[in-house]
Amino acid sequence: MKQFLILLSAAALFATGCRKIEVDGGSTTVINPPSGAGQTIVLEGKISSDTVLRATNTYILKGLVYMVNNASMTIEAGTVIKGDIITVGGLVITRGAKIMARGSVDKPIVFTSNSSSTPRSGDWAGIVLLGKAPANSSFNGMAGVGEIEGGINDADGNGLYGGTNAADNSGVLSYVRIEYAGYAFLPDKEINSLTMGGVGNGTTIDHIQVSYAKDDAYEWFGGTVNCSYLIAYKTQDDDFDTDNGFSGKVQFGLVVRDSLIADISKSEAFESDNDANGSTTAPITHAIFSNITAIGPMATLNNTGSSLFLAAAQIRRNSKTSIYNSVFLGWPVGILIDASKGTPTDLHINDSTLRIRNCIIAGCPVPVSYAASTTSPTGATLSSIQDWFINPYFGNSILPTVDEAKFINPFNYSSPDFGPFGTSPAVSGASFSDPGLEGLSVVTFRGAIAPAGPDAVWHKGWTKF
Repeated sequence: MKQFLILLSAAALFATGCRKIEVDGGSTTVINPPSGAGQTIVLEGKISSDTVLRATNTYILKGLVYMVNNASMTIEAGTVIKGDIITVGGLVITRGAKIMARGSVDKPIVFTSNSSSTPRSGDWAGIVLLGKAPANSSFNGMAGVGEIEGGINDADGNGLYGGTNAADNSGVLSYVRIEYAGYAFLPDKEINSLTMGGVGNGTTIDHIQVSYAKDDAYEWFGGTVNCSYLIAYKTQDDDFDTDNGFSGKVQFGLVVRDSLIADISKSEAFESDNDANGSTTAPITHAIFSNITAIGPMATLNNTGSSLFLAAAQIRRNSKTSIYNSVFLGWPVGILIDASKGTPTDLHINDSTLRIRNCIIAGCPVPVSYAASTTSPTGATLSSIQDWFINPYFGNSILPTVDEAKFINPFNYSSPDFGPFGTSPAVSGASFSDPGLEGLSVVTFRGAIAPAGPDAVWHKGWTKF
């Protein structure tokens, strides 16, 4: 039976000249609006044919909208897509489908809330990309296939991810803002602002700003996708969360926290697990991050922000995520190596597959911490982990206060400047001799932003702080 998907109210229909999507026998076709600007179009259900979203129109995601049947959604630069707050709208790009969202500095693509008053964190669900790259998940006895979190899966398997194609291509996200997203389906089963499950390295993800994420800003479940120029602004929970065998590389990332916004599960810039049990299931999570600036809640050592902040980076549950050429400013704990659950994480320090090199920790009351395994002790201690971090060979440094890092104005919420002064220790000291950094841009500065040149302004023009 043919059904017509309508707007949220008849009033909106007449006020905006809104169009609809037609669903016929389970196959979805977008009805192209007549020529002219200012149309408001509701997207709902499953879209199984190639679809173009035009910048002259506004789009509303009503409930979870699935791109299926290997179809592509192409979004023009400058397009605005709004997630409905009543039905918790969201966009799911299923395995085999693609999103082609290529914005620009002057015309970013914006995913935001359709709140008619004041938008808030968690107004809508977010964007979910699902691909066929390797993961260490399993689902109904199928190894290497996972069910993405958040209540997304359905009878057709449209919430599954993972496979054997490391070069899988889920499309393009470039110069895109994602605002006020995140949905807690169940505790620890949330939809994040940008969720990536089994996304392959044929996918392009760069110049993304996630703002006011209800849960995590970015979460990778397996996959091999490489990302660059990522911003997480005033996230509630974690900024970069890596799980289930993610092995991609991320270069140039800016984390900016609000001292009053944190999550009951404890908030961090980085949280990394091999899987929920800390097992040895392959592929082991081995993400590579370089040139990250993570600005925490503590402008000073006496800051009185939320007590729910934990660490700049918690690497746990048998993960070997590695961080290079990065700067951590003002966190209660800088680096936490957590071996308390599953196979002890510090075994990867012993075999040098977990690496933290040429990083700066500044203004963190506890620069480096360690939680030992109570079931499989390795003999490591807090002192030995601290000695590992400050070993001169690795090029790391600890500065007692944020001011000693000499960043311009990172904690000014009304008029911030996230770059370093020319005399900052971050303007030099980067190294790309480590084989794990092969393929990344070779720069001399540490952190996300250079003191001068194009890499000093990449976060300007298309963003909103």
